[in-house]
Amino acid sequence: MQITVAIDAMGGDHGPKVIIPAALKALELNQELHIILVGLSSAIEAELNNLQQNNVARLSIHHASELVGMDEQPQSALKNKKDSSMRVAIDLVKDGVASACVSAGNTGALMATARFVLKTLPGIDRPAIAGVFPCQKGKIYILDLGANADCTAEQLLQFAVMGSMLVSCVENRENPTVGLLNIGTEDIKGNEVVKKTGELLKASHLNFYGNIEGNDIFKGTTDIVVCDGFVGNVTLKAAEGLIQMIGRFLSQEFKRNWLTKIAGLAAAPVLKAFKKRMDPRNYNGASLLGLRGIVVKSHGGADTKAFLNAIHTALEESRSGVLDRITQQMEIEHLLLKQALASHADAVGSENE
Repeated sequence: MQITVAIDAMGGDHGPKVIIPAALKALELNQELHIILVGLSSAIEAELNNLQQNNVARLSIHHASELVGMDEQPQSALKNKKDSSMRVAIDLVKDGVASACVSAGNTGALMATARFVLKTLPGIDRPAIAGVFPCQKGKIYILDLGANADCTAEQLLQFAVMGSMLVSCVENRENPTVGLLNIGTEDIKGNEVVKKTGELLKASHLNFYGNIEGNDIFKGTTDIVVCDGFVGNVTLKAAEGLIQMIGRFLSQEFKRNWLTKIAGLAAAPVLKAFKKRMDPRNYNGASLLGLRGIVVKSHGGADTKAFLNAIHTALEESRSGVLDRITQQMEIEHLLLKQALASHADAVGSENE
């Protein structure tokens, strides 16, 4: 099965110097993969020449004359840069030339452009950003990570459906558990939106675990964590800061004196394994779920290893048929919601008689 991925070769902090080596490595590891590098053809060809990688099999270049800056306003990029590497890569997905798009570019511009070009799947109001965190049980999926600061209960239900189908398809978990991030596990906790979301999730066909708290994320209590984009983004940034602090504290303590330096040398294999396990590059590649096409956002500062992981994320989602699964599940949940509303209306009518 041939899978074609369109890559925004000009996006991110490092552009072709990081993205092209990652693309070449992905082709080496995946024989069914075809890659289209989108961007300034002169810059892409120059980097391929530097790497002595001309006429690479299963690799093609699609010229795009414009770039989207990392600090550019999303609406400006959407309106004024229709031939940007980001826009053209997404257009290739819309036209069916590519199965997925990967970009390390401006997050706001990528979301706005992808939503405008691809549109949302039936039953989905807004796309959500889904990311992977390490946890005690391996890894856990969290959405939304920042696309939607304010959400309705119905939209959070949609996020839960999308997250469940993603984990089911990509991780081969038949009935993944869903947790609703809250300030307590009791049903009475949380604001009105979260309470209503809990009720909708209980009535859904999803495997709803219940409310979970922040410490449950890294315990791996559930397979999926659902929250609005404001809470999700704060959680993401707090986790990144915590990892950096732990790394700095360990470095400072092992360098404190000659005894601690010797202890550091003795502990080096353990520290190396710990660092590998916590390495954020292994979790790079957030999915923009809910669109009529697969779009994966890489961290802007990603190195070659991190961007390679983002390409693998796009490849796995392309293989999995996740878009069809989301559409099918949303049809089921909409039918269930209509039945619940009809039953509620009948009950109210009976009370008024």
